[in-house]
Amino acid sequence: MSFSIVEKTLYLVQSEDPILKVQGARDIRRLTKSSLRYRRHFSDAVKPLVDMLRSTSFEFIQAALLALLNLSVKDEGNKKSIIEAGALEPIIGFLQSENASLQDYATASLLTLSASSVTKPILSSFGVIPLLVDILRRGSSQAKVDAIMTLYNLSTYQGNLTLILEREPIPSIVSLLKSCKKSSKTAEKCTALIESLLCYEEGRNALASEEGGIFAVAEVLEIGSLQSREHAVGALLTMCQIDRCKYRELILREGVMPGLLELTVKGTAKSQEKSQTLLRLLRDTPYKRSELKPDTLENIVSNLISQLDGNEQTGKARGLLAEVIQVSMDQSLRHLHQREVVFTPVDLSVSSGASEISST
Repeated sequence: MSFSIVEKTLYLVQSEDPILKVQGARDIRRLTKSSLRYRRHFSDAVKPLVDMLRSTSFEFIQAALLALLNLSVKDEGNKKSIIEAGALEPIIGFLQSENASLQDYATASLLTLSASSVTKPILSSFGVIPLLVDILRRGSSQAKVDAIMTLYNLSTYQGNLTLILEREPIPSIVSLLKSCKKSSKTAEKCTALIESLLCYEEGRNALASEEGGIFAVAEVLEIGSLQSREHAVGALLTMCQIDRCKYRELILREGVMPGLLELTVKGTAKSQEKSQTLLRLLRDTPYKRSELKPDTLENIVSNLISQLDGNEQTGKARGLLAEVIQVSMDQSLRHLHQREVVFTPVDLSVSSGASEISST
């Protein structure tokens, strides 16, 4: 790396000449776009860049915001320096700007700054959560995506979930979930945030009363990424575990069976466990076991399918049930085969020999 480039760029951004300052900020943005080393070497540029945010010139603000955005990516030191230099006050102002571009840049800046355990409580103390929920309602498509990612980051800090819930975000999150690709990171963060918010009665009521709310989660359950599906089944399980009588019919009505059945054989370990637990809660009589029909997954699902109307979902569920049974049989056969391999006469004789040797 040529340090003359760093020195020259720092000279530009610290210059009193506005044209040179903008050029320096643009150079920093370009050089730090994919280089962790440049981000470290340009840490001294944070203060003059933050000062540029207080300008009335859109060109100044844009150049500085984009440079600071790149400087803060995967650099904890720069994140802290940006906040300590007083960047949050102007950035929060840009969130409320009528200028859509400034809103976008500000939301993206908060996203990078929120990816740190140190900065999360600072950001929430500055009151960014209500503004981010507002961006979810009225921002551009990209700003909404960045806002949900930022809210998810902030939600992992103790106390922030209740702050988010107070702003009634569920309708906006559901709207974004409906419009985004179900296998995307956006869907993953939407379902993760919904799952967390459903631990509260206000969150559950909001999702149940939102038109297409439970269906949006059920759709992710069937066609989302593995991580998104894990959050989706977790969300529905939370509802059913807390108040089965209230939510059972609502969940069943949205066609969750195919997705749940597929997760029992193709999901992550957590998804498989959660989907099987949810299936047991969704059946008509979850607490009584028939003497004629053991409490197996196949019998539980058959009981559920018999309660559904004869539609496309039911047909798909029956097909998936056959797959579940086949997979279950295959797993059992593999387990038996492994036991046969483990307990061969040869192995037993080797074990006996080993025990004799160890006893001498």
